[in-house]
Amino acid sequence: MVEYQQKDHYTISDLLDIVRLLRGEGGCPWDREQTHESIRKDFIEETFEAVEAIDLNDTALLREELGDVLLQVVFHCRIEEEQGSFRFDDICDGICKKLIIRHPHVFGQVKADTTDQVLENWDSIKMKTKGQETYTDTLKSVAKPLPALMRAQKVGDRARRAGMDFRCAEDAVACIAAEKAELDAAIAANDQENIQEEMGDLLFSCVNASRHLGLDAEFALSKATDKFISRFAATEELVSAEGKDMKGMDIDQLDVYWDKAKNLTNLEEMKND
Repeated sequence: MVEYQQKDHYTISDLLDIVRLLRGEGGCPWDREQTHESIRKDFIEETFEAVEAIDLNDTALLREELGDVLLQVVFHCRIEEEQGSFRFDDICDGICKKLIIRHPHVFGQVKADTTDQVLENWDSIKMKTKGQETYTDTLKSVAKPLPALMRAQKVGDRARRAGMDFRCAEDAVACIAAEKAELDAAIAANDQENIQEEMGDLLFSCVNASRHLGLDAEFALSKATDKFISRFAATEELVSAEGKDMKGMDIDQLDVYWDKAKNLTNLEEMKND
């Protein structure tokens, strides 16, 4: 057992001390064994849980989940501090300097009265500070571990800033049909490698269309998934109400119940609106 005086209220300094004690001699065996790689997925999960709290507009949950995200930052930082690489203060120093440099319209003499001007300045400064010499460098810098839809939308947006994009939303939407035709041709030829490539192109074209329509592709797909789950649940309830099991039915039979469930859920959505 380590010596630590408990308090009624804690600060960031306390969090740093607690993580140091957990990782130290006499601390927690599990915490001492962790590496950047072993808790990588935890960082991702905690971040998405914070995002879910935002989506739910749950202030109390958001406070808790932001704490979990902060713990991940402190934990990764502690691992590096033990190796003599950097400390938590270095992280704070770096982000403060970045914010000041990238907001010359606030902390300097640059004039930027609109959001577009701010973003243009931000991109220009970011390219200089990160040593990005070409527009291609800005596309390559988009993190690969991002969810694929999110990464695709970000890459498309950066291409737009470089001047390469569809002229309008109608052109972007029309591209979906063109990519669908190429996928159909690949399927007809039973070319598995090309099928995968064309499916990727089709998904990418859907992302571009979403972007031009002012939509977040990741959010749109998430909502569609929620809707599918809701209608699936309604379908299962209808089937179960007749003493049947979904697994014992063919797809044509299930489609009948699906259509009924769709009508029911649509009516329920209209009532909620």
